[in-house]
Amino acid sequence: MNRLTFTQHANRRAFLRQSGVGLGAVALGSLFQTGHANSTESRTSGALGGLPHHTPTAKRVIYLFQSGAPSQFETFDYKPGLKALRSTELPDSVRMGQRLTGMTANQSAFPIAPSMFDFTQSGEAGTWISDLLPYTGKIADELCVIRSIHTEAINHDPAITFCQTGSQLAGRPSMGAWVAYGLGTLNRDLPTFVSLISRGMGRAAGQPLYDRLWGSGFLPSKYQGVKLRSSKEPVLYLNTPQGISQATRRGMLDDIAEMNRQKFAETADPEILTRIEQYELAFRMQATVPELTDISGETKQVLDMYGPDVHKPGTYARNCLLARRMIQRDVRFVQLYHMGWDQHNSLPDHMSKQCKDTDQPSAALIRDLQQRGLLEDTLVIWGGEFGRTVYCQGKLTKQDYGRDHHPRCFSIWMSGGGVKPGIVYGKTDDFGYNIVENPVHVNDLNATILHCLGIDHNRLTVKHQGLETRLTGVTKHNPVHDILI
Repeated sequence: MNRLTFTQHANRRAFLRQSGVGLGAVALGSLFQTGHANSTESRTSGALGGLPHHTPTAKRVIYLFQSGAPSQFETFDYKPGLKALRSTELPDSVRMGQRLTGMTANQSAFPIAPSMFDFTQSGEAGTWISDLLPYTGKIADELCVIRSIHTEAINHDPAITFCQTGSQLAGRPSMGAWVAYGLGTLNRDLPTFVSLISRGMGRAAGQPLYDRLWGSGFLPSKYQGVKLRSSKEPVLYLNTPQGISQATRRGMLDDIAEMNRQKFAETADPEILTRIEQYELAFRMQATVPELTDISGETKQVLDMYGPDVHKPGTYARNCLLARRMIQRDVRFVQLYHMGWDQHNSLPDHMSKQCKDTDQPSAALIRDLQQRGLLEDTLVIWGGEFGRTVYCQGKLTKQDYGRDHHPRCFSIWMSGGGVKPGIVYGKTDDFGYNIVENPVHVNDLNATILHCLGIDHNRLTVKHQGLETRLTGVTKHNPVHDILI
């Protein structure tokens, strides 16, 4: 490096350091002025200027993600006409040369496999819901069932990444991170965004879930989701080591904060501010997380409503109850993942078990929120990453069949938070293969979720690698206003 180049480099570095400290000192001062504030003093903290863009209908979100992709034929898309077509070949005019996965690409035949399970009309609206979901049927009048969701990905990892981040490529911020970034926190003593994972009985070797699904991508790391575990230590490294008093711990954090302030003065790295803030949040969470995860104060009536699995840490039922407890404490975004929905074979057996895992707790969550007056401003979403094929994967028998991945159409439901209850939206053809009415792209769904929170998805952007990047991608997508109150 010659002298001129070195001087230019040094001057640029000095300029960035000095200007960064000047701007960052304001943020740092603000952080320490409010660092120990009680959550009741300021209900919303850290929201971007100008947000919300419009009056929200929801303050919080619970996303019940069914990882592995539930079959629409056994849940919400009733196709009684398929029984007469059992074992017949799916017409080429319906499949239209759709790309196949490696699991069925070499099949010589694509026999139609109607569902083995019956459906019942539920609620005043008469919504058709599978008999595998009797508890869900009882809350049909609180649900908006969408039968016309479609996506672009045909394999699990890109598809679930697409649902959660709006892109099939890893590295983008998750929806919860975008919401935390835009709207800030409602409770400074708990994380703004929390994720929980459960494993179902349907398929032991479920699709893996990676931490990036609740990550912050190119947003500051303070917006990433905090994974709440089912063990005695719900959040890793949160507990004070044995033999260390709270006063000693407080002193250690103060010393660490001072060292971080000095480092920030040298580098102006905004992640150092995040580090300081996360240390402070962890200190406050030492009191709030144990209280959050202790369900001993719940009534027997409430516990019974969620079903027997609620007593087992790490189950879907327990996580649904914890989600309600978090919503009560104004956690902004709660993401549940339930693994085991990947029924390529033995679908009748595996799916019966998955529905047993999830049906009663999902319905209980809606009822519980409703009874506490929380459903009105809490948006709940239930669904997976894509749908399932009408044709059988592998051998079709009288008692058994499987279904491959199908991105062209699948079903989800939404409830609360400004969504119309007791309606069905969208329609598929007689084979449940193509959408014939009111298609809803995954990023239309994501735009709708943001809209309920008061966010115009086109205006919540971050410049990344020269592009104005947003959750809903670069192509045109819109909230589904037809399903909104």
